Amino acid sequence: MADRQHQGPIMATRTSRGNVMKTMNKLEFDVLIIGSGAAGLGLALRLPGNVKAALVAKRELEEGNTLYAQGGISAVLDGSDSVDSHVADTLDAGAGLCDEEVVRMVVEHGPANIRWLYDSGVEFTRTPATGDSGYHLTREGGHSHRRVVHAADATGQVLENTLLRQLPTHPNVAVLEHHIAVDLITAEHDEEGRVHRRCHGAYLLNRLSGDVVTASARCVVLATGGASKVYLYTSNPDVATGDGIAMAWRAGCRVANMEFIQFHPTCLFHPAAKSFLISEAVRGEGGRLLLPDGTRFMERFDSRAELAPRDIVARAIDHEMKRLGIDCVYLDVSHKPDAEIERLFPTIHQRCLDLGFDMRHEPLPVVPAAHYTCGGIKTNRHARTDVAGLYAIGETAYTGLHGANRMASNSLLECLVYSELALDDIVRELGTQTQYGFSPEPWDESRVTDSDEEVVVSHNWEELRRFMWDYVGIVRSNKRLQRARRRVNLLRHEISEYYGNFRISNDLLELRNLVDVADLIIQSAQRRRESRGLHYTIDFPDRDDNQASPTILIPDSYVPNPSDGGR
Repeated sequence: MADRQHQGPIMATRTSRGNVMKTMNKLEFDVLIIGSGAAGLGLALRLPGNVKAALVAKRELEEGNTLYAQGGISAVLDGSDSVDSHVADTLDAGAGLCDEEVVRMVVEHGPANIRWLYDSGVEFTRTPATGDSGYHLTREGGHSHRRVVHAADATGQVLENTLLRQLPTHPNVAVLEHHIAVDLITAEHDEEGRVHRRCHGAYLLNRLSGDVVTASARCVVLATGGASKVYLYTSNPDVATGDGIAMAWRAGCRVANMEFIQFHPTCLFHPAAKSFLISEAVRGEGGRLLLPDGTRFMERFDSRAELAPRDIVARAIDHEMKRLGIDCVYLDVSHKPDAEIERLFPTIHQRCLDLGFDMRHEPLPVVPAAHYTCGGIKTNRHARTDVAGLYAIGETAYTGLHGANRMASNSLLECLVYSELALDDIVRELGTQTQYGFSPEPWDESRVTDSDEEVVVSHNWEELRRFMWDYVGIVRSNKRLQRARRRVNLLRHEISEYYGNFRISNDLLELRNLVDVADLIIQSAQRRRESRGLHYTIDFPDRDDNQASPTILIPDSYVPNPSDGGR
């Protein structure tokens, strides 16, 4: 598509939690961080004071998956636990597709990052009675020890809000709320006969004014989270539309393991709940899954029962719902003392009360919902992508940690560790980077008009999410995937035509990204002709160890990066 020219100034985005900057239609930074969850914030707050950075948030700074993370962060913090045990549990949950060296590296970095959070003011739940760490450690699915540090049942909210309070003390970090990235700005360069592609920034749409700003940067970091809004039912907030994955793919980055979408087994089944999550920790503290007649069923599927990894529990629930023709199953923790439930799960308890359920005295109706994207942009151990100057951290990245299934509470751990690893590499990059003298072209919208058919976007959004749920959900088949592929191809053509003719909007950009991500999920699922981890197909129901390698998709625009530093 041709460049689009923006005319006039971009007004400043003001926030009481960040640093106000007067912006024009062109901005320049050393580091542009797109995404303000645990990964993006973790990097921004650790940057040296002489690095000029920007933190971009699609909505308010705190809105994202981190805010809604209830359970906690897994780390080896107790003397009865060990790095080897955490590694072994993660490898087991990952069903043979984890990179063991990456797993060990991340696990070993865990305790130091918990200390960094504690030093930053994050108030974790503490009690000396449960171990020698001083933290209250809970146990979740797939873990053989209590190793999940948490802040009651609102860990993500406490973490996010605590780190946000640190932003005003970092004047080198400018904040742009209500800005969505349109696309990355890249160019190819020839260095001593070796051509490589480099990222020089991104175009950002101001969602409030409708203007587009050109933001150039020496390093760009994608911390945009996952893509579970591609499904009709999800635990994720509305911002989880796979923006980083789609933009990186269009810019020439490989993606990996996109077939592995984790469905959280227990979201509250209520029309007003909007897929409110019932934390894994409820099962970790003794919660039992029940059929409508009150009988337990998980022992029939796995010896670990309710503490089996999420893929096993979600498939078991899905099986029982289809077998019996029921709308939900039930999660019961009412056998625990009232005071303990209120102490460990105050947020969940109150939200359920608001919706008419008292978890102290009755079971909660629950269903699975799309929750976590285990694949993403392929990165090395320094968070570098295939495009020079472009990094990816957090849920948007594929690092090799999760394999075919993410173990509970390893997600925030990955966000923190890779923000630290990216920081070290970015500081080195800024110190040695060649000045390319590249000046991005301004955005050009001289050949587009305002849309008079916004209904096209809303209808396509609904169609996409519904057929992804029906055909590319918890249980798949060749026929279902073929149907989904035909429909996504039709949608892509329609959306591409729409994008090329009308002025962009937030909804159009998100739909465009979701269609790209949906296609990547479908392609990856079609290539994996076995059942493993989160990918289950009735046509290939068994695991095939000849396929024990990541599914890697390569875009037509891929250019090998000779300086990516290896995995």
